[in-house]
Amino acid sequence: MLILEVLFYSFVAVVVVQVLYYAVLFGSFAFSKSISTSANSNHPISVIICAKNEAENIKHFLLSILNQTYPNFEVVLINDSSHDDTLDIFEDFKSKHSNIKIVNVKNIEAFWGNKKYALSLGIKAATHNHLLFTDADCQPVSNQWIAEMSKNFTNEDTIVLGYGAYNKIKKSFLNKLIRFETLLTATQYFSFAKVGIPFMGVGRNLAYHRDEFFKTNGFINHMKIRSGDDDLFINEAANAKNTAICYSKNSFTTSIPKSSLKDWFKQKRRHVSTAKHYKFKHQFLLATFYISQILFWFLAITLAISTYLWPFVLGLILLRFIIQFLTLGFSANKLDEKDTIILLPILEITLIVLQFSIFIANKISKPNYWK
Repeated sequence: MLILEVLFYSFVAVVVVQVLYYAVLFGSFAFSKSISTSANSNHPISVIICAKNEAENIKHFLLSILNQTYPNFEVVLINDSSHDDTLDIFEDFKSKHSNIKIVNVKNIEAFWGNKKYALSLGIKAATHNHLLFTDADCQPVSNQWIAEMSKNFTNEDTIVLGYGAYNKIKKSFLNKLIRFETLLTATQYFSFAKVGIPFMGVGRNLAYHRDEFFKTNGFINHMKIRSGDDDLFINEAANAKNTAICYSKNSFTTSIPKSSLKDWFKQKRRHVSTAKHYKFKHQFLLATFYISQILFWFLAITLAISTYLWPFVLGLILLRFIIQFLTLGFSANKLDEKDTIILLPILEITLIVLQFSIFIANKISKPNYWK
């Protein structure tokens, strides 16, 4: 009985932690009112795309960027030592569009296959000071993408975090899992930014002023880490005073999701490996949330099987689920991911298991690739 009593009070503490995260921290974004601005931005924008062996994606998606309704922008295309037709396709587009600039990166021994090196050259080559980043396999959902992201730049707000969604595939559990993880991650980084402790952004949809790049000496502090050109940079450069969030639906980009669990697992290993380089306060807050998720499920199942104080246990389980459904439901509505909420408990458990597997895999060996 003593063990069950300890487990019960531990469960109460875990539920309190979970409710605080979902209702208070994540609720700062989920339950916030959308602020629509009618301001017209006149910032000249350099859209920067780094591509490595992305010939087919460039053919399909580059026009959606070139066709943006915005008065003054260029597109900086970085060929990161591709061995397919990426450079040829870049040059073909350049012959038809005067606002394209090509940066052709050749491998050097010190920065062999390093995306951050290629991006650094692209940033330095950009004509304009306001930089907007996306990936070669991404496309904006509207021709207002640049305008929507640009609106959020002010004299103080020099970093803008956007949302990069993944294409929806019907009747695919893996696709729902990928989009649920993307929803949860976005809810986290938008919420943290909302309360003044921004910790990451995604390179699929991210903007910042060139000065922010040079203030941190670019990527130099984490150049040897293959991933993190987006989240590690934001973790270093962003603060409560210089960061804005943009989640208007015309500002979204979409990407092609992985079609196999193996490929997605490999991708997430690379993403997760950067988290240990975050500032301590961010690591602590994220680890506390993740551990409380694991403990919630473990303790809920254990206490339910034991039937110890089952009415109270059931009430705590329902309380946590109601708060979670409300918070992620409102976030999903903002980010157009409502269909993932139907399978929330199943997706959450699956994601927890996979995240733990990724943690173990990264402890055994380091993912040291970007393409």
